[in-house]
Amino acid sequence: MTKLIINGAKGRMGQTLITCAGRIPELQVVAGTDVGDDLAAHLAGCDAVIDFTLHHATADVASLCAAHGKALVIGTTGHNESEKAAIRAAAAKIPMVWATNFSTGVNTLFWLTRKAAEILGPGFDLEVVEMHHRLKKDAPSGTATTLLEILADVRKVQLAEALRHGRQGITGERTASEIGIHALRGGDVVGDHTVIFAANGERVELTHKASSRETFANGALRAAQWVVGRAPGIYDMQDVLGLK
Repeated sequence: MTKLIINGAKGRMGQTLITCAGRIPELQVVAGTDVGDDLAAHLAGCDAVIDFTLHHATADVASLCAAHGKALVIGTTGHNESEKAAIRAAAAKIPMVWATNFSTGVNTLFWLTRKAAEILGPGFDLEVVEMHHRLKKDAPSGTATTLLEILADVRKVQLAEALRHGRQGITGERTASEIGIHALRGGDVVGDHTVIFAANGERVELTHKASSRETFANGALRAAQWVVGRAPGIYDMQDVLGLK
C-alpha cells in the first residue's frame, strides 16, 4: 500500500487525483493539503507527496520532503530558474518525478517528436501550437515547453535564442533556425498540443488532445507508486513508462 498526500487538494487536478486514487486499491490518500496548510504535520504518515499547487510553493514542498525523506511527484509548472535550482537541490536527498505532463499519450508525443525531428532533419520548419482553458495561469504550457526543448536539443540550438513567441508586424522572412510557439487560451480546453514540421511541398503534424484530467491524474498516481524506494534524483515520465 502506497500512502499519499495530495498537495493542491482544493484545485481541479487535486480533486481529480483524490477521485482517481480512490479507484486504486494499492493507494491510500492519507491527507489532502493546499497552499497555506501545514504540510509538515502530515508527512510522517505518507510515502510520497504529489504536488499540483503554484510554482512559488514547490521549492518549500521539496525542501520539506527532503527533510523528512519522502518521495515527491511534481506536476506544478511555471517555475523560474531560482525555484528550479531549489528543487534540484532537494533531489540530492530524495527521489522525485518531475514532469510537465503525466499523460501516457503526451509522453508518447514527446518520444515521437524527437524521432520525427531526427528523421525529417533541418529542411523542415518547426512550430508548436498549444491551447488550454481560460483559467490557466502560465504560458506557454509546461508540456509545450518540453516539446520546444526536445526540438532545440535535436537541432542543437539554444532555445532562448531560437524561440519565437507568435509573430506581429513586419517580422521579415522566417529564419531556418527559429522555433515558433503559439499559446491559445479559451473555454474549458483541458490541453491540446500540436507539433508542426513544415517543408516545401509537405507538412507533418503530431497532435495530442486531452479531454479529461483523469489522464494526467492516473499518470501522476502511477509515478508516485513507481518512485517510492528509488535512489535520490530527478526522474520523469519517460523513466516511469520505460521509454528511455
